[in-house]
Amino acid sequence: MPEADQGAAGYWYASASTEGPTAVDVLNALRRYRVAEHAMRRRTRVAMGMGETDLLAVHHLLEAQHAGQVVTAKDLARHLDISSASTSVLLDRLVRSGHVMREGHPSDRRMVVVVATARADREVRATLGAMHSAMLEVARGLDPAELRAVHAFLGRIGEAVDGAGPQ
Repeated sequence: MPEADQGAAGYWYASASTEGPTAVDVLNALRRYRVAEHAMRRRTRVAMGMGETDLLAVHHLLEAQHAGQVVTAKDLARHLDISSASTSVLLDRLVRSGHVMREGHPSDRRMVVVVATARADREVRATLGAMHSAMLEVARGLDPAELRAVHAFLGRIGEAVDGAGPQ
């Protein structure tokens, strides 16, 4: 079936082209990547004894810390798009597991900030470090034109997906 005849939602069908990758092949490759990433995240959650939201919270906290930013419970709730009550339960669980600590705000003693622990950082690095290194090696293998093309494609596909579906 020619690519034009597959319809907007038919990208999971096999490509009919024998002359190289088609747009459908690219979307199928992206889909295979997403499946592999989802499986990796599941393995990471199991290895760290966390749920999806827990892992997203720790990831956000580590990124903020590496950027020199402070995060309050309210900031985390907004980032995760969860209620303040759910955030409290989440933080209590992460504090008990040793992945997060509550500390006084560096400049406002009335506020409390949330930080990922060194243990959380070590676990994330141990669990994901090899995968990140392998991914970086693949990206470093691209020539400058490929880097520009992949970067532009992923930016545009992200915008397309973000703008699709119910708002």
